Amino acid sequence: MKKKYLLFCLILVSCTVAAQKYQPNWASLNTRKIPEWFGQDKFGIFIHWGLYAVPSYAPVIPNSGESYAEWYWYRLAEKNKSFMPFHNKNYGADFEYPRFEPMFKAELFDPTQWADVFKASGARYVVLTSKHHEGYCLWNSAEADRSWGRPWNAVTGTPRRDLLGDLTGAVKAAGLKMGYYYSLYEWYNPLWQKDRKRYVTEHMLPQLKDLVNKYKPSLIFADGEWDLPDTAWHSPELLAWLFNESPVAKDVVVNDRWGNNTREHNTGATYTTSEYGGGMDASRVWEESQGIGHSYGYNRNEKLADYKTERELILMLVDIVSRGGNLLLDIGPTADGRIPVIMQQRLTAIGNWLKVNGDAIYGTQAYTRPVQWSAGTIPGKSGKSYMAGYSAAALVAPKKDTAHIELFFTRKGRDLYCMLPDYQNKLVIKDLNVPANTTAVLLANNKEVKVKNAGKDCWVDLSGFKPGELPGELLVVKLKNVL
Repeated sequence: MKKKYLLFCLILVSCTVAAQKYQPNWASLNTRKIPEWFGQDKFGIFIHWGLYAVPSYAPVIPNSGESYAEWYWYRLAEKNKSFMPFHNKNYGADFEYPRFEPMFKAELFDPTQWADVFKASGARYVVLTSKHHEGYCLWNSAEADRSWGRPWNAVTGTPRRDLLGDLTGAVKAAGLKMGYYYSLYEWYNPLWQKDRKRYVTEHMLPQLKDLVNKYKPSLIFADGEWDLPDTAWHSPELLAWLFNESPVAKDVVVNDRWGNNTREHNTGATYTTSEYGGGMDASRVWEESQGIGHSYGYNRNEKLADYKTERELILMLVDIVSRGGNLLLDIGPTADGRIPVIMQQRLTAIGNWLKVNGDAIYGTQAYTRPVQWSAGTIPGKSGKSYMAGYSAAALVAPKKDTAHIELFFTRKGRDLYCMLPDYQNKLVIKDLNVPANTTAVLLANNKEVKVKNAGKDCWVDLSGFKPGELPGELLVVKLKNVL
């Protein structure tokens, strides 16, 4: 009888596994839920690193793609007036982009030091450009060298080092998850220009599978999909392989850039991406990516004023998480392998804030309302997800006759977190009455503060602290047992 029961259980398990096999179509792929870790971790580090780190130049035009230094080759090819004078003066009109490869030496690259910086930032995952639109790979890709007809990866090329593999090992050793950005297309790949069908089947698909099989990413950030639909990229077949057979089938997370018809669709299998934009809301899984400056790749042309301040970056994180999103904050290393010191400083400042207030970020969900507005006309928010110019820092600044954000909210279980852009001695949470057993704690010092209902509102008394005892901004009050 026991043997029959065990046999029945094995059959049942086998049937369940078979039923979970995803077919190469979106109807089937969208039945797969995005792994929970992504919605819990909230904060990741993006890294744009490639040959474009050698010229490391772009004009500074806020909310414009022309500010992206990683697009240097493309701007040269289109004879862009904002790039050509710089290039011709410093390298010469006849200097072709591939000649930057011998200058990409990464001689100061210390993956352990990078991983320590990322760990100290409070980020929980890292996403490196395995290959941007220029096609140059940071790992030993046979497809890259074969298609380009020259050494076109970091191992066979000048660095003579598996930059991606070395960083992957260090990041994972630091206890963080590792993912990769991967551009489906390559601007000037000879095979892409000659035969796109062959490029997809002979270059892109085997190359991406090689990346997955060798390095086992927790996340894949696809990009460069806009020239072809998902069927031409064979994206449904690729994702079915990824979710069924790959070594990361259970835990890998993927974004929504798998064809010119896929962005902001297929919200079951993929998460939505926005960049330098307004982001989304809690009705979908989404992630906003931005650089600390105006560019993803390192741009030597940026000045101090072009970098977001510590306050702006923390407000950006708080705002995005309050609306149910993740922040993927980008850094651009130099060609010799350094994270610019100003970027290290900004990441460390975020980490210091998260050490104290991370309970309001990690593992949280969006509250029924992400923010509380002051009196006045609420400013409109652009619905664009791309280059919307949205700024949380601007929305918290008081203005005459215009509402500003007084509080950001997140929740976890029965607890509500109230994040204050600026100190208030009496915190008023509008349209909230709390139960009798609710307590309030200030995360900055873990001290309990008085809380009471007053009419339709909840009042929290923060007046009992002496000057200098608390930081002046971005305090977090945790209301326990309120929901």
